[in-house]
Amino acid sequence: MSSGTFEEALGRAYALADAADAGLVASAGPRYFGFVTGGSLPVALAADWLVSSWDQNAALHVMSPAAAAIEQAAAGWILDLLGLPTTASVGFVTGAHTANVAALAAARHDVLRRAGWDVEADGLQGAPRVHVVAGADAHVSIAAACRLVGLGAANVHRVASDDQGRLIPDDLRRILPTCSGPTIVCAQAGNVNTGAFDPFEPIADLARAHGAWLHIDGAFGLWAAASPEHRPLVHGAARADSWTVDAHKWLNVPYDCGIVCVAHPSPHRAAMAQSAAYLIEAGAGARDGMDWVLEASRRARAVPVYAALRSLGRRGVADLVTRCCRMAARAADRLRAHPGLEILNDVVLNQVLARFRDAGGENVTEAVIARVQAGGRCWMGGTNWRGEPAMRISVSGWQTTEADIDESVAAILEAAGVSA
Repeated sequence: MSSGTFEEALGRAYALADAADAGLVASAGPRYFGFVTGGSLPVALAADWLVSSWDQNAALHVMSPAAAAIEQAAAGWILDLLGLPTTASVGFVTGAHTANVAALAAARHDVLRRAGWDVEADGLQGAPRVHVVAGADAHVSIAAACRLVGLGAANVHRVASDDQGRLIPDDLRRILPTCSGPTIVCAQAGNVNTGAFDPFEPIADLARAHGAWLHIDGAFGLWAAASPEHRPLVHGAARADSWTVDAHKWLNVPYDCGIVCVAHPSPHRAAMAQSAAYLIEAGAGARDGMDWVLEASRRARAVPVYAALRSLGRRGVADLVTRCCRMAARAADRLRAHPGLEILNDVVLNQVLARFRDAGGENVTEAVIARVQAGGRCWMGGTNWRGEPAMRISVSGWQTTEADIDESVAAILEAAGVSA
């Protein structure tokens, strides 16, 4: 069955692009500050075109030796860049949500194995209870991951957090003794609203003393490790047992690409790998990508990661992270100077949390956000922080300049009815 000539196919693609245009969001642009979304670096976009053209299944080495080699190289670079153990296993998944699922599946395997239970063979029915402990402001994907690996979202022990959303170690110290048996502690690198980091050293001390697995959800915040200026924020993070990070956030590769890293490859592989007579396993030193992820049929999503890292290098990634943080601080400083505008967070990373009140003290943040979005000069989303609406500004794109920040601040002030 013929699909037509190249010219006909191109015409259909143009028609599709034209029909979709009105419903597209300029999330790759320099003034998009929603959902911690970075734009696509040109080299990463070009590499993604290659991925589609090659159409390789990166499940097994035998299915694509090139994809397997690229994935192995990219995995090593990621571990080095983030300061994680070089012996850790790495899986390239769809996003941080799926990465958290994979990490908690590995954690579930390990804590139950130590309790004498084989969860892969026998399931959870009759198994010792697994306690999951997370901060009150942990990302929603932690609860969702608990739901998907059978640990239950409602069963998570919530640790109190401070005014920036950081887990309070003293409350963790109070809660852990109530968790008898297998325990997983979840910490956070980069609160999705404030950008704040949990204090990893005391958390790691407490988790180790309790015999708990420590997981760090670092979808965007873990990239701070690549910046010498911001690396102190992740001090102690390398002591964890597993980590998640998103490449389509701060590395600015196209959707989709989350990454799960596990300090102990054995439980990671036990939780994820599949075997069958027809699945030809790689030889010594070669990589089967499906051993570390949920999918068998899988896109070679490590290729854009490889291209971005090869192009930027260590210094380029550091500059990208540092520049975004500097742009966030610039936005906060300019907004903070105006009455009726409150910056709610310590701007330690790339997140700015703002709130707007009218002359009578009423919170008008949602109306301001709606006017900014309708204006089209920039885009940022809303959230709820400590019981009231707030504006969330996430600076994650490689193209954002000081001029973009100043134009966006002007648009926000105009929407708020404040004179610049």
